Amino acid sequence: MEEPTRRNVSIGGRRLSCLDFGGHGQPLLALHGHFGEGSTFTRLARELGPDWRVIAPDQRGHGESERAEDFSRDGYVSDAAAVLDHFGVTNTVVLGHSLGGVNAYQLAARHPRLVRALVVEDIGAETDDDLSFCLPWPDRAPTRAALMEALGGSARYVADAVREYADGWGLAFEPRDMVASQRQLNGDHWDDWLAGGCPALLVHGRHSNVLSSRHAKEMVERRARARLVELATGHTIHETDPAGFAAVVRDFLDDL
Repeated sequence: MEEPTRRNVSIGGRRLSCLDFGGHGQPLLALHGHFGEGSTFTRLARELGPDWRVIAPDQRGHGESERAEDFSRDGYVSDAAAVLDHFGVTNTVVLGHSLGGVNAYQLAARHPRLVRALVVEDIGAETDDDLSFCLPWPDRAPTRAALMEALGGSARYVADAVREYADGWGLAFEPRDMVASQRQLNGDHWDDWLAGGCPALLVHGRHSNVLSSRHAKEMVERRARARLVELATGHTIHETDPAGFAAVVRDFLDDL
């Protein structure tokens, strides 16, 4: 697979940066979770190519994209719709992890012509979490090693978001933005999950601390044309078991 191309999408004067993994396959929009960025789907893009062309934006306030004035549900969904419009894509598959999973099924509910199938990775139709543990993380550190040490046990979850800046090493997001974003993600989203009629795959990590098996099973029982696959991982399935995740996603895509 060729190296991905970074492309910028202008949304109301704000820059949203996207990784386009290229190729002539069918487009698939991939939306990452909090603290992440589009590059988290590099392995998946390789596994799905050349049949699928993965387009993975750094969502607002993450990675190479600019901060936004808000982190509302409407804001994230409108960003995703704008990315598809920029690439001239409609009626496509949308995959999302955690935050990106809710964004994906809300996009399908509110813009059904844009989404023909969904892959949702380890997030529920109800969300209630608190990311305020990240607020004490340092803004800058003199070296990468010093930053990773200061992050402690959280370092492995944000390693891809580490950057070297003119004034030291830091993260490619503002912790206070992540807290604000999660607060606006929390809530009951059953109406959006149930509104879409397209095929949907829910991939659940059996050891997840975000989505319970009971809730995952209820989601597929209540939504038509939905299937559930559980893997022996935690919340970040695509990173913990990349081969297994890619296999279940490809099986789903092959059935479309």
